[in-house]
Amino acid sequence: MIDQQCPDFSLPTTSGQTFTLSEQAGKLVVIYFYPKDSTPGCTTEGQNFRDLFAQFLAVDAVILGISRDSLKAHENFKAKQAFPFELGSDADETVCHLFGVIKMKNMYGKQVRGIERSTFVIDRNRILRREWRGLKVPGHAQQVLDFVQTL
Repeated sequence: MIDQQCPDFSLPTTSGQTFTLSEQAGKLVVIYFYPKDSTPGCTTEGQNFRDLFAQFLAVDAVILGISRDSLKAHENFKAKQAFPFELGSDADETVCHLFGVIKMKNMYGKQVRGIERSTFVIDRNRILRREWRGLKVPGHAQQVLDFVQTL
């Protein structure tokens, strides 16, 4: 998918909005998929993007966090962590499947289907420029920022 145009999609987000990729023309888009609201790794990842948000804005980048959680869970998570960006609810996994982030994972010795922590950077012309899959949270948001600053 790298260097190819991303398919358009829409999904409901916090603040009663709808995120539609084609409406982001002219902006850089950072989409990060995470397994579950209010869990330790996902909280830290969101906080890291939050703490660098002004620097993402400075290069005209939009950040969207996506998981399968409900909008109600997202609203609580966003408010508690003071995230300045929207969280998208992909309960039916449509967008997860577009980006191929649903994987079988081991959790407490059992195989479970879930979101593999992944981040995608889409340029101003809707071309996918970079992806990180199965990533580790520490330092990741900074890596993403460093990359978008080169676009």
